Amino acid sequence: MSTTNINTTAKAKGFPLPSSLKVVPGTEQAQAAYPYYIQFTKEDDERFWFYNSMHFPEPMCLFDMITAEAAYAALGSANTRIHCLPTTLGIDCRIINGRVYIGGNAVTDPVEIQRRTEEFKRRAFYYYANWERLFAHWKDKMMSLIRSAEALPKLDLPEFEPLEHVHAGRGVASNHYILETYQKTIEGYFQMWHYHFEFLLLGYGAYLTFFDFCRKAFPEISEQTVARMVAGFEAEIFRPDDELRRLAKCAIELGVDQQFGPGRSPEQIIKSLKQSGAPGLAWLNELARSRDPWFNINVGDGFYHYHRSWNDDLSMPFAALPGYIENALKGQRLERQTDRLMAERKQLIADYRELLETEEERAAYDQMIELAHRVFPYVEGHKFYCEHWYTNLFFNKIREFGALLAQHGFFPDAEDVFHLSHYELEASLIDLMISWSNGSLPRGPAYWPAIVRERQAAIAEWAKHDTPPALGPVPDIIDDPAIVMLWGITRENLDTWLKAGEQPNSNEIRGVAASSGVVEGMARVVKSAEEIDRLRHGDILVCQVTNPTWAPVFQKIAAAVSDIGGSMSHAAIVAREYGLPAVVGTGTATQKIKDGQRIRVDGGRGVVTLLD
Repeated sequence: MSTTNINTTAKAKGFPLPSSLKVVPGTEQAQAAYPYYIQFTKEDDERFWFYNSMHFPEPMCLFDMITAEAAYAALGSANTRIHCLPTTLGIDCRIINGRVYIGGNAVTDPVEIQRRTEEFKRRAFYYYANWERLFAHWKDKMMSLIRSAEALPKLDLPEFEPLEHVHAGRGVASNHYILETYQKTIEGYFQMWHYHFEFLLLGYGAYLTFFDFCRKAFPEISEQTVARMVAGFEAEIFRPDDELRRLAKCAIELGVDQQFGPGRSPEQIIKSLKQSGAPGLAWLNELARSRDPWFNINVGDGFYHYHRSWNDDLSMPFAALPGYIENALKGQRLERQTDRLMAERKQLIADYRELLETEEERAAYDQMIELAHRVFPYVEGHKFYCEHWYTNLFFNKIREFGALLAQHGFFPDAEDVFHLSHYELEASLIDLMISWSNGSLPRGPAYWPAIVRERQAAIAEWAKHDTPPALGPVPDIIDDPAIVMLWGITRENLDTWLKAGEQPNSNEIRGVAASSGVVEGMARVVKSAEEIDRLRHGDILVCQVTNPTWAPVFQKIAAAVSDIGGSMSHAAIVAREYGLPAVVGTGTATQKIKDGQRIRVDGGRGVVTLLD
C-alpha cells in the first residue's frame, strides 16, 4: 500500500516549511510540554499542513489539546478502519506556539483504492440504507454517555473514611475513587469523539458525491447553488437560538419586555423578574424550560475550556434578547425562514433536474439528492450533543479536579489545571492520593505554581504572534471530503492564498462564495468569542471562523467573512440559513482587513473589496 498525506508535485511552489517556524523565544519549555507525538519533526517538511483556525483559532492551553488528540484518533478510526473511505485515511496534527496544524493522509495506490472501495461499499452502504434506524440508536448511545457523565460522583477526600463504608466492608478508600473517576472522565471523552465521527464523514461523502455529479452535469453550477439544494433543514444546533426567539416573544406577551434593557446583567434581570410578581415568575419558568437542555451550548465551538456554556454564563443569551424583543415589537418575523429556504431548494432541484437529458441521469440525480437530504441534518445536529453538551460536562468535571488540587495547594486557582496535560493531571492526582493516604504533604504545591505561571505567560505571548495559514509543498489534489467541505481547503484556494502573499497591495480578497448578496459596511474584526460583544448593528463580521452558536449575533450583522471554511462550514451554513451574504475560506481576511475599515462583501462571487 502506498500512502501520502496529499499527492504533491516535487517542484511546486509551497508555503513556509514547518522547520522554518521557530518557537517564540522564552516559551521553549511551554512548547516542549506538549506531547512528543504532536511536535513537528524535520520529516514533516515533506508534507502539506494547514493551520486549523476553524477549530483552534487561539493558542491552545496544554490540557485543551486533548480535544485534538481525541478527535483525530476517532476521525482516523472512522475513515481508515470502520468505513474504509477509499482515497483518504485520517488526519495528523502538530502544534507549535500553541497553534494546531493538520494534514491529511491520502491513499494513492490504485490497487489499494479498489480494495478499500469494496470494503467501503459493504460498510457505508449499509449505513446509508439504514440511516434512520442507526441514527436513532446513535441518539440513544449519545444520551446514555451524557447521563453517565452527569452521574460521575463528586470528588471527596475526607479526613476519615465514613464509618458506614467501614461497616459495609467496602474495603476501598476514597482516594481510589478519585483516580477511577478521572479515568472514566477521560475515557468517556475519547468515546464521545468516536460517536461524533460515526456518521459525519458518511454525511459529507453523500453530499460530495452529489456535488461532483452536479459539477459534471452542470459545468456552470456554483458550489453555493449546490449547497442551497440542502438548505432549510432542522437540526438541534439551531434550537438554542430558536429558544431565545421564543423567550423574546414570551417576554412581550407577559409584559416584562422592559426588564431586558441594555447594560443590565443577567443576575440583575433575574432578580428584578422575581420581584415583579406572576408575569416575571412565569417568564423565569419558560427560561428554565429552555435551559434544560438547550442552554448546554458553548459560546465557542467546544474546543477550549474557557468557552463556557450558556447555562454556566447567561451573558451571551441575555445580551441577544433585547435585539430579538426590539425586532418582534417592530413586527419583524423572528423565526428562521426555513419555509423560504425549502421553497427555494425545491425550485432549484426541479430546475436543474429538467436540464438532464436522460431518465437514467434523472434517476441518479433523484437518488443522490434524496440521500443528501436524509443525511444532512446530522452534519450539523450532532454538534449540539458532542462538541457542546458533552464537552461542557467534560470540562466542568476537569474543573472539579482542579478545585480539589487547588484546595490542597497545588496552584492558586482551579482554572490553573488547564495548564497541565491530561497525563500531568493524572500524576498530580496520584501525588495527592498518596499524600492523603499516608498523612504526608503532596509534592505538587512546590512543583506546579511556577510551571503554571510559565505556561500562562507563553499562551499570552503566542497570542501576539500570527502564524502562516499553511506549511509545506502545495498539493496537486485534495480529495478528503472533510478537508474540502468543512475547511474549504482546495487546490484553487491554496493558489489564491499564495497569490495573496504576492499581491500585498491588492484591494480584493477572494474566498469561497458561501451565501449570495452584496453588502457594504464597516468591518468588525473579531478574533475570539470574548470579542463578540463588540459587534454593532450593521457591522460586517470578519473572523477566523464562526459556528452556529454565534447565531444570535446574526441578527446584528450585515454580512460575514472568515479566514477558513468551505461551502459546508458552519459560517457558510449559518449565513445561508439567515439570508446574509458571506465569503469564507479567504485565508487572510483577519490579517488584511483592519477593524473599522469599510468593505464590500459579494457573497455570490466570493470577493471582499477593501473600500478605504
